[in-house]
Amino acid sequence: MLWSGWGDPAKAAPLPEPTVGLLRDLLGVRPAAAPPVALAEIEIAAPRLPGADLNALAGIVGDANVRADTESRVRHTRGKSTPDLLRIRAGETSDAPDAVVLPGGHDEVLAVLRLCARKRIAVVPFGGGTSVVGGLAPRGVAAFIALDLRRMDALVSVDEVSRTAVLQPGLRAPAAEALLAEHGFTLGHFPQSFEWASIGGFAAARSSGQASAGYGRFDDMVVGLTVATPEGTLDLGRAPRSAAGPDLRQLVLGSEGAFGVITSVRVRVRPVPQARRYEGWRFASFGQGAAALRRLAQDGPLPTVLRLSDETETMVGLADPAAIGGGSPSAGCLAVVGFEGVPERVAERRARAADVLRDAGGEPLGTGPGDKWEHGRFNAPYLRDSLLDVGAFVETLETAAFWSDIPGLYEAVRSALTGTLSSTGTPPLVMCHISHVYASGASLYFTVVSAQGEDPIAHWDRAKHAANDAIAGAGGTISHHHGVGTDHRDWYAREIGPLGAAVLRAVKERVDPAGILNPGVLVPPAAGE
Repeated sequence: MLWSGWGDPAKAAPLPEPTVGLLRDLLGVRPAAAPPVALAEIEIAAPRLPGADLNALAGIVGDANVRADTESRVRHTRGKSTPDLLRIRAGETSDAPDAVVLPGGHDEVLAVLRLCARKRIAVVPFGGGTSVVGGLAPRGVAAFIALDLRRMDALVSVDEVSRTAVLQPGLRAPAAEALLAEHGFTLGHFPQSFEWASIGGFAAARSSGQASAGYGRFDDMVVGLTVATPEGTLDLGRAPRSAAGPDLRQLVLGSEGAFGVITSVRVRVRPVPQARRYEGWRFASFGQGAAALRRLAQDGPLPTVLRLSDETETMVGLADPAAIGGGSPSAGCLAVVGFEGVPERVAERRARAADVLRDAGGEPLGTGPGDKWEHGRFNAPYLRDSLLDVGAFVETLETAAFWSDIPGLYEAVRSALTGTLSSTGTPPLVMCHISHVYASGASLYFTVVSAQGEDPIAHWDRAKHAANDAIAGAGGTISHHHGVGTDHRDWYAREIGPLGAAVLRAVKERVDPAGILNPGVLVPPAAGE
């Protein structure tokens, strides 16, 4: 992955000049004062770990699998939020790990954790490095290692009778799909981070893919977990569901490395679909489109993919750099509706869904918009890099709520973002889409574009705080799928309340008494800490 941006550098493309001009005229975007530093120019502090500790780690995983060189440490510094990228582009490496350790299996992970607990060395599990909520930047540590799980990248087994598979955590999503396809199966999990994210990361962050309407979230797919902690091993999941007490799998899912390191995941898989069809529908307003999506989510038929852009996102054409600003103000709202499965079921569900969508005021646009979305579904992070290159600021945030709260939540977050950024002299373009739907509610995914201004990180920090407060006040959850990390921790504490926070601290104390696992992430501190 590109060290100072997203993904494959070969896929990055400069913005067309008309788009650059539009950003300049509409939002006041100007080129950044200084270009990003080169990797060869990055300076980084010497590792804080003594040689004896590095040697002890090498004794567990092998000399070649303990790396303290500058490039390895830079590539494991923070995640891929816009503030993360702006900091690393400026050469700021204060959050760099002191070493990168690459274990080869569960026993090595367990041994590393026990050593680090004795030595009081913090450990940050590292999968694809795609966190956008501060999940890879621990707080208050004297030294820490990035525990890179890339060597643990096997498809361990496939149970064709139960339709489950056991995967190791460092397996990247495209490789997992390719290996499962050899057996005729798919996970059906395609988040925007798909090209680079890992199986362990999906589980640790409760990831949600773009086809969640049909396949479910990743936490819906998990039926078993093996977890290494400084205090031993958790081996969870003997059956799909159980009444044998609280389900400890749910304690690990979404724990973001704070309770242990996931070393294997048993997941539900499904047959590779024989047919896929994606199509577009136009609605006159976001409210009308949301009502149509709610009907499908509650009464069916439920498509595999179901998402709705608001008027601004539809007009801008965010997923296609060449089309930015090329939409019509009367374009309404674009819904993408997709179906996967056996051909006869796809045809039957399409026909029934079309009846519902027409009755709800939808206008069919054919397969063109759906095919365009499918082919560009992973492009947005590359577009962000191109926007940063010309001096624009672009960032995302997301939330979820019950259907009755969605209209108020949508307006509250838009108002908070627009008001806060405009007050600092960088009026934004705020776009939104419904990305995931349920019978009882949906998620809202916001994208914000503005000029970077004099201090873009502080500029976004104020806006993000205002948006987080708006989410809490309007009844939304602080995150639907990006996670908690350090960025959302304070609002997560408000969401679960003092007793909930105390429960998390108690779990942390039992599985990680030395407090080495991703310190400062997820778990709210006690008063006065």
